[in-house]
Amino acid sequence: MRTLYVSYDGMTDTLGQSQVIPYLAGLAAAGHEIHLLSCEKPDRLKEHETEIRELLASHRIAWHPIFYHKKPPVFSTVWDLGQLKRQALALHRAHGFEVVHCRSYIPSLVGLLLKRRHGVRFIFDMRGFWADERVDGGLWNLKNPLYKAVYRYFKAREREFLLEADQVISLTHLAKEEIMKWDLPGKERLKIEVIPCCADLSHFARGKVTKTMQTELRAKFGFSAGDFVVCYLGSIGTWYMLPEMLAFFRKLLESRANAKFFFITPDNPEAIRKAAAAAGIAADRIVVTRGTRNEVPSLLSLSNMSVFFIKPTYSKMSSSPTKLGELLSMGIPVVMNAKVGDSDWIAARYHLGEVVSRFEDAEYARVVRNIDALLGIPPEKLRSAAEEYFSLSLGVAQYCRIYSAL
Repeated sequence: MRTLYVSYDGMTDTLGQSQVIPYLAGLAAAGHEIHLLSCEKPDRLKEHETEIRELLASHRIAWHPIFYHKKPPVFSTVWDLGQLKRQALALHRAHGFEVVHCRSYIPSLVGLLLKRRHGVRFIFDMRGFWADERVDGGLWNLKNPLYKAVYRYFKAREREFLLEADQVISLTHLAKEEIMKWDLPGKERLKIEVIPCCADLSHFARGKVTKTMQTELRAKFGFSAGDFVVCYLGSIGTWYMLPEMLAFFRKLLESRANAKFFFITPDNPEAIRKAAAAAGIAADRIVVTRGTRNEVPSLLSLSNMSVFFIKPTYSKMSSSPTKLGELLSMGIPVVMNAKVGDSDWIAARYHLGEVVSRFEDAEYARVVRNIDALLGIPPEKLRSAAEEYFSLSLGVAQYCRIYSAL
């Protein structure tokens, strides 16, 4: 199957390396011919182009990067979309694609063009309710006429993507159920398959981390043998609730004075430390570091547990946190909040940790009282949950079945 995969996320970004390349490598290994068209930030492309190109070439994936533009808002995206369309049409003339696989909404405008103009089969891999996420995250203020017009435009295109796609991919069952409630003509004929954000279990494997590596890292970050390490993995960004996570950690400190909050993030360490100080948390309780994809499993192995809170907005019913599968793969129990994608159902089914229902001290205290039970969950049980629900090999197999059906 000759496939053009279109991503507005860059392969030189962490997300591209964790949530695009591993899937495409699996599809290429299954015999599909993959061409990858992505938008790359100029500085990151300059720094990482050679290594990413070599990585993709090793999996027989043809990469066609173009530059991403950030400013001015909206107009820069229009410019990028024009580039994507021109490049996609040129690549189709050269290679004659059978399928165009589009990651989220902007790439799906390219997919719809190829389908309507050339009959290429179109996969709408929606990744979430993107337009609603922009509003819920405060990125598009609907009081601004420009953003209101852009929102309406993408909500109209969303209907077209769903109705004209040969296959729709949703990250969550909850989002699929929500879509089926919408006023869509012929919605009973929609082909929607649920594939969550998966984890590469061969990469996120505690068994690959040696005692020597852990000893060296503990010394590097100043963790003593008696420290209770709570980790947070990933960017803080728009959706993750740093003040609430710090409030939970402050409550945890009341019963575990030896706790340290270990942030593995590309974000500004000073901003995190400043927020911690404002929450009344001593500086020596906070440790912040960056970690490449290859370093993350070793860094995670230092943790006793993990916490992450996500704003439980309407659009987040369509979200599947990438970090959840990665943490479970490493055998790390989690504290997370309710009303985000399928997380409530997953937590109830696999008993993987604690779910916070309200962001208040009384609820945090309840969870803290249950920490011993959380720590008593066998790591192999958490790993087993990841193998059953978040395994990359299972996700690739689902994509392969979709490709074959098309």
